[in-house]
Amino acid sequence: MTCYPTYGGSGVVATELGIELAARGHEVHFITYSQPFRLTGREANIHFHEVSVTNYPLFEYPPYDLALASRMAEVAEFYQLDLLHVHYAIPHSVSAHLAKEMLRTRGINLPFITTLHGTDITLVGLDRSYLPITRFGIEQSDGVTAISQHLADRTHKAFNTEKPIEIIHNFVNCDLYRRDPDKYKAMRPRFANEDEKLLVHLSNFRPVKRVNDVIETFARIAAKTPARLMMIGDGPDRSSAESLAMQLGVFRQIHFLGKQDNVSELLPLADLMLMPSEMESFGLAALEAMACRVPTIATSVGGVPELIDHEENGLLYNVGDVDGMAAGALDLLANPLKLDMMALAARRTAQDRFCSTRIIPRYEAFYELIADGLASD
Repeated sequence: MTCYPTYGGSGVVATELGIELAARGHEVHFITYSQPFRLTGREANIHFHEVSVTNYPLFEYPPYDLALASRMAEVAEFYQLDLLHVHYAIPHSVSAHLAKEMLRTRGINLPFITTLHGTDITLVGLDRSYLPITRFGIEQSDGVTAISQHLADRTHKAFNTEKPIEIIHNFVNCDLYRRDPDKYKAMRPRFANEDEKLLVHLSNFRPVKRVNDVIETFARIAAKTPARLMMIGDGPDRSSAESLAMQLGVFRQIHFLGKQDNVSELLPLADLMLMPSEMESFGLAALEAMACRVPTIATSVGGVPELIDHEENGLLYNVGDVDGMAAGALDLLANPLKLDMMALAARRTAQDRFCSTRIIPRYEAFYELIADGLASD
């Protein structure tokens, strides 16, 4: 398993997938430049292999992709891996292809699967500097998956490729992401008084997440009802969000928590999640909240409508419609029965369609299909 070991969605999905596979008895080897943040290092059946890059004066930019390919080949041969699964096309799929070709010269056939997550296609991959190599990496993959139908369709169109793409949605561990009444009772007073509503936002605080819209929406909500907001995560737009909160007079009602490892304990404390993104290929943060009985007020972009059904398990609005999002939130917060019904529907959606017990077997079946296909070639 190779991913970016950061707080971004692709790294989270890859890490959680590895943890789930290891729990089912598979041996999982993570190959990347640092240990993924959700790994403790104590999980059974999980091994971490660091990719180190030597800085030579000749190299203005250290060639991580080449070091990664070499490490992939080494680990695959030494531990007799059955396949490589790389998350995020650039540069991981190209590195995996190089590793595969290196191993082929030694009589070893090693398939690799690429999972597309979003900005590797919609942002980085469409850059003219990377488009040809991104297309190459996708087409050379033995198998390709995407986290939403929207992303698969966009990949086919943007890269003019007919490469088959398996749709395997993101997932959540419904046993871990749930509302525990005892924890709720003990932890919620730290973030909101009994008469206050509690909202939450979770992201990497990049421009595409539109965190200022979160602050704008919350300010409108707080003007009409006592409320607090948890901002979980960090990134380049955090300072502008803090500044806007000061300007709007709601800074003292907002908890800027930074990056947190205990997201599964924080999300269940909230009444609603705000996700006003400009683009989401799926919306993993919303799914994690939904599993905790926290409906999401989101924008109808990308793959989000594949997760959220408007007025059933959440609310969808146009990008930038902070007035609409605030009005929708206030309506739910003023109608406890309606909010509770939507919260139950959100939890049911997570359990019925996106629980790890449903999605992980699909990955296992795809692994078998790709590995068997290469073995028969």
